[in-house]
Amino acid sequence: MTRSPLNPILSAKDVPYDASLVFNAGVCKWQGEYVMLFRNDHGTTEAEFRAARAAGGWKGFSTDLGIARSRDGVHWTVGPEPAWSVRDDEVLRVYDPRLTVIEGRVVLCFAMDTRHGLRGGVATTEDFERFEVRSLSVPDDRNMVVFPERIGGRYVRLERPMPVYSRYGKTEAFDIWLSESPDLRFWGESRLVLGAERVPYATTKIGPAAPPVRTPKGWLATIHSVRVVERELASWEGGWHKEYCAGLMLLDPDDPSKVIGLSREPILPPVEDYETTGYRGNVIFPGGMILEDSGEVKIYYGAADTVECLATADLGELLALCEPF
Repeated sequence: MTRSPLNPILSAKDVPYDASLVFNAGVCKWQGEYVMLFRNDHGTTEAEFRAARAAGGWKGFSTDLGIARSRDGVHWTVGPEPAWSVRDDEVLRVYDPRLTVIEGRVVLCFAMDTRHGLRGGVATTEDFERFEVRSLSVPDDRNMVVFPERIGGRYVRLERPMPVYSRYGKTEAFDIWLSESPDLRFWGESRLVLGAERVPYATTKIGPAAPPVRTPKGWLATIHSVRVVERELASWEGGWHKEYCAGLMLLDPDDPSKVIGLSREPILPPVEDYETTGYRGNVIFPGGMILEDSGEVKIYYGAADTVECLATADLGELLALCEPF
């Protein structure tokens, strides 16, 4: 992977309205341009955060989804106001968008915090101004990504359920699952894709990252992996010990519940200052992947839960990293 020399490609300073942390964006190509929906946590600076935590009065960020557009996928112009925000008596916020273009429309997957648990959602849009929510999971599920074409006549998504009792006495042994739908509303036929214990660089949980892309060898999909380290990592909160990395898996083209290849090392571990220092240091979380006609792959990722970044690679080199599984 080659990190963009312009990293971070998007941060709070680029947003013309209240913004503190800009990260975990979804990216797609739509109507002749690149479109990014990014998570914007706002309302508190680092100094205000630390003071509020010390006083025991921290009430959390406000969150909305901002929109940015680009002609080249590198230089971005942010819209004058947020694209989507949801808050009512039950819903606290929507965040972590993922974008898939399929059948002439854009499918948006998102996480939704509610007063009764975390729900995963699927919505559709054709203009990034109106969003129709098609489906909401029961708590707790997140990190949903929809494939860019039907498989066997059905829509398919990857997701990461969060069972409260977990497995083997661990509190965060979360895995990657797959579900199918005839209409984006009703999801079922759920089955395990990849267990966290199968990923050498994960010690707790894994999950889907950017929506998969079709390649001659199968579906190429990014994953996020988490390992707990003994040393305390940089963070605004303090007591942070989780390192997030980006990995790859290759899925069977006809049955994407079957993993046929896996990277044995992370393709993007946090090493740069903008990845190791921020709201939560040592965090890399891919949310968008674009396969160009040239064979270049653009991977967009949130860094340190603070800024949005870009790394590129050759498709052939990425496929070569997916060792037979």
